Amino acid sequence: METTTLLLFAATVLPLICTPGPDMLFVASQALSGGAPAGLRSTAGVCIGYMAHSVLVALGVAAIIAASPVLFAALRWLGVGYLVYLASQLIKSAMKAGKLTLVSGDDTNQLQRGFLTAFLNPKGMMIYFAILPQFMHHEGNVAVQASMLSAIFIGLCGLVYTILSFVVATVGKRGNFNDRRRRWGEGVAGALLILAAGSLAVK
Repeated sequence: METTTLLLFAATVLPLICTPGPDMLFVASQALSGGAPAGLRSTAGVCIGYMAHSVLVALGVAAIIAASPVLFAALRWLGVGYLVYLASQLIKSAMKAGKLTLVSGDDTNQLQRGFLTAFLNPKGMMIYFAILPQFMHHEGNVAVQASMLSAIFIGLCGLVYTILSFVVATVGKRGNFNDRRRRWGEGVAGALLILAAGSLAVK
């Protein structure tokens, strides 16, 4: 593919990535309540989730889901329910005095949550179907073109959310939280996830 095409694609998807949505709000909530490490693990999970989307697109499974309003709606509401569950856990923890309980030291927690947040986000799937084809040429190797465009999208997601994790973490690292700040941080984090769920529900 031509360099200009790749740069144009990057310029097209970057504003979408930077627009607050389920993925960004989830990463921000984790970085706020658990510091930069939690945000980075969440970012890795989100990127892995989009890698799974790429595989589904290649296999044609996502096309079947996108063509079925029932399956698409089910996927969307499953994502909404998952985010609401995470938000309820954060808010529940914020209402109790004591140490931070939701964000544990288990590195797989944020990876799994980030993966599910991205994988259950229909917006990500629609990016593959509505935007990628506009930058592909049928006379070339479609699989290679799709892989290159997917790599750019996932790479930009990783870059933006990594920067976001460090920026949000400056609000208050876990080690600097007293109980009042910890509860405040978890409350705001829970509110962010509610907004993320709402952004999915209204699409």
